Amino acid sequence: MLFLGAHLSSSNGFEAMGKMALEIGANTFQFFLRNPRGGAAKDINPKDVETFLNLARNNQFGKILAHAPYTLNPCSKDAKTREFALQVFADDLQRMEYLPNNLYNFHPGSHVGQGLEIAIPQIVEILNEVMPVAKHTTVLLETMSGKGSEVGSTFQELADIIASTKINAPERLGVCLDTCHVYSAGYDIINHLDDVLDEFDRIIGLERLHAIHLNDSMTEFNSHKDRHEKIGLGTLGKEGIIRFINHSKLREIPINLETPNELDGYAAEIKMLRQNYTLG
Repeated sequence: MLFLGAHLSSSNGFEAMGKMALEIGANTFQFFLRNPRGGAAKDINPKDVETFLNLARNNQFGKILAHAPYTLNPCSKDAKTREFALQVFADDLQRMEYLPNNLYNFHPGSHVGQGLEIAIPQIVEILNEVMPVAKHTTVLLETMSGKGSEVGSTFQELADIIASTKINAPERLGVCLDTCHVYSAGYDIINHLDDVLDEFDRIIGLERLHAIHLNDSMTEFNSHKDRHEKIGLGTLGKEGIIRFINHSKLREIPINLETPNELDGYAAEIKMLRQNYTLG
């Protein structure tokens, strides 16, 4: 089954997101638990969550994906910023316990000149502290484009983080692959998808690939820039993205669009992708 969705607003709660997903032809979705720039999160309404979970079961939804705030930087030079990341991370994972067996994704962060030898242990330190909170949630590191001092633009960097954590079972800690980011980072998923997936499997392990962000790119291959584009209007192209979602090794992994769209644009992209999906 193709589990395909988009990033939706959580302002009206989980039941509203579930209904919104169905309206655009989705059977999964991504959301923020709080303002993407950080700050306080609204209280979870258990009744709203229960209603959503019933809706999701009745409509065969795939796992849904919560996204950490963009301001979360676990490898900042600034100790207060790292402490903020720890507090938000732990609070978000406590909230995810209301939604068992789903996913939480975060950007590994930017070391801002410290270097990987300092940044990776800082990320690992925070993961080791918060992972015990994630009793029923799989935590995912996102593949990054490599702009500035971002950590996580290579498979090896992600593998080094995962290997250094105390809790590193594939069902607890994994990766979300962003098509725009990996292409911009120098992984040619258009002309050499098999090779890229083989490299991912060798370095990280495909059993750790739990989610996909499906985005075209405004910039060229290996640009190290993060500029999402609508499907078919960027350098990955419609046919390349269709080949990507039809790869047998990516079957049944939840896919979410983060393209620059409103709901009608997401609906059109989801319809097109479903029409061109051949794995059944």
